[in-house]
Amino acid sequence: MADLPRDPLPQLALVGRSNVGKSTLINALARQKVARTSAAPGKTRLLNLYLVRLQGRPLDRLYLVDLPGYGYARGGEVSRDSFDVLVGEYFEQPTAAESPHGTPAGPTATLLLVDARHPGLEADVAALAWLARHGRPVVVVATKVDKLTRAERVRHAQELERLHDGPVVGVSAQTGEGLKDLWKTIDALLRP
Repeated sequence: MADLPRDPLPQLALVGRSNVGKSTLINALARQKVARTSAAPGKTRLLNLYLVRLQGRPLDRLYLVDLPGYGYARGGEVSRDSFDVLVGEYFEQPTAAESPHGTPAGPTATLLLVDARHPGLEADVAALAWLARHGRPVVVVATKVDKLTRAERVRHAQELERLHDGPVVGVSAQTGEGLKDLWKTIDALLRP
């Protein structure tokens, strides 16, 4: 954790199952390819931080943090244990606002990414409960909404909101659908 940023900029962690589209969403939010993507799940093994400079937004800079996906780890149980330790240590760090200047900082808030096509996966519900215990703001984001019919979107959105006990932001990194609403949510989430 010594390599974490030591500046006061907010960190927005993206958490989700492997292959839910964390890296793809980071690229869509940054409006350029900064995160490597792969069709094979389990490729992200470390915390990858991307400093994003924003124009015309309340925040002018923030870190987007790509965390390894849960639910699949290349290499078996050792990799799963390493994931638990790595992500757990990151979430134990104080936020940049709480951290004394010059000490590593952890996430300010979290986006929990879930696949819009598969509402109610046990791993996603467990991840939200785990995140809630860490006391940082969490927003649930349903990815890949472009792969659903109009009727499925409505039905799955209602199911996701019921399961996660609150609003869910639906997005498609491929078409750009929902990104404007997601940015509004991020601005509100990270507003000092």
